[in-house]
Amino acid sequence: MTYWRLHYHLIWATHDREPSITPEREKMFYGVLYQKAKELDLKIQAAGNIEDHVHVVLSIPPKISVADSVRHIKGTSAFAINHIGGSDGKFKWQGGYGALSIGERSRETVIEYAARQKERHCENKLVVVYERIEEEE
Repeated sequence: MTYWRLHYHLIWATHDREPSITPEREKMFYGVLYQKAKELDLKIQAAGNIEDHVHVVLSIPPKISVADSVRHIKGTSAFAINHIGGSDGKFKWQGGYGALSIGERSRETVIEYAARQKERHCENKLVVVYERIEEEE
């Protein structure tokens, strides 16, 4: 068995940052997230969201790339959300994502940050680097 400790804080948004993650879509997203993580042998440490973006703290084994992990989660969840009864079929995620590697010392802080997204946004207690999705030009 291979020893690994590869932790990432992943952030991605809805298309055009539309506030389209409704409670029903949120429930579907988390169901897909945990199922896809199990299929890919990913370890979810925490996840949180608000209406226009999600944060996932994930441990990814070296056999799969960060990009492939995100691609699978985003693709599968968008497909599932678009097939919820009554959906207009137009839900989609933005094209890119943010990915930050996490060291063992800061892992608990990042886990808490991701898990408490709704509270942090309501209280405006955001950490700018943890909210970045796109490269500055």
